[in-house]
Amino acid sequence: MKILVVDDEQVLVKGLKFNLENEGYTVETAYDGKTAVELARSGGFDLILLDLMMPEVDGLNACMQIREFSNVPIIMLTARGEDTDKLLGFEYGADDYVTKPFNILELKARIRALLRRSAAPTQQEDRRELLTAGTIAVDPAQRVALRDGEIVELTAKEYDLIELLIKNPRRVYSRENLMDLVWGYTYAGDYRTVDVHIRRLREKLEKNPAEPEYILTKWGVGYYFKG
Repeated sequence: MKILVVDDEQVLVKGLKFNLENEGYTVETAYDGKTAVELARSGGFDLILLDLMMPEVDGLNACMQIREFSNVPIIMLTARGEDTDKLLGFEYGADDYVTKPFNILELKARIRALLRRSAAPTQQEDRRELLTAGTIAVDPAQRVALRDGEIVELTAKEYDLIELLIKNPRRVYSRENLMDLVWGYTYAGDYRTVDVHIRRLREKLEKNPAEPEYILTKWGVGYYFKG
C-alpha cells in the first residue's frame, strides 16, 4: 500500500513517514498543496494524508482538485478543530478528519479502516451481481454506483454508505449507527458528517435531490433506503 503524506511541517512529515514505513507502507511526501495535486494526478496512491493549512494551495482546494480526477481515500490533517472546518472538509470530498495533535495509534487505525474498505474485492465478491433499486445500482465488485446505467463518481465513504443502505432497504439507521458502521470504528466526531454525505449522495444519485425517491429521511430517527 502506497501513502502520500502532505504537510508543511517537515518534522511532522518525517515522523509520519517513519511510523508508516514501520507499518509496511510505502510513503511519499510533499509540503504544499500544489505538489500534492501533481503527485496525486500521477496515480498509484492508495491513500492520502492531507494537511488543511498549507502554502501554494491549501488542503481544501487540493482535496477538491484531486476529487476531479481521483477517488483515492483522503484523510485531512489540521490543527483547527472547529466543526465547520470538518464539515467543509467532507464537502470538498475528504473521507476522514484528524485534528492535531493526534495519537499516532488512532491515525493508524483510521488508515487501516479506510484501506480495508477500499481494498480490491475478493473472488467471492467478483461473482456478486449488481444491487439494484429503480434507477440506482451498486456494483460491490468494482465498488462503484450507477445511476441510469452510468457510473457515478463517489468517495470511499460515500460508496460505503450507499452500499450499506441499498443492502438493507427500509431499515432505518440513526446517524450514530451509520458513523459506527460506515467509518468502521466508534467515531468521536460531529454526526452532521452523516448529513453531509447523505446530501452528497442525493445530489449524485437522485433525479431530484430536493425530493429524493430512494435515500429517505425518517424525521427524528435517521435515514433509510426505499427498496
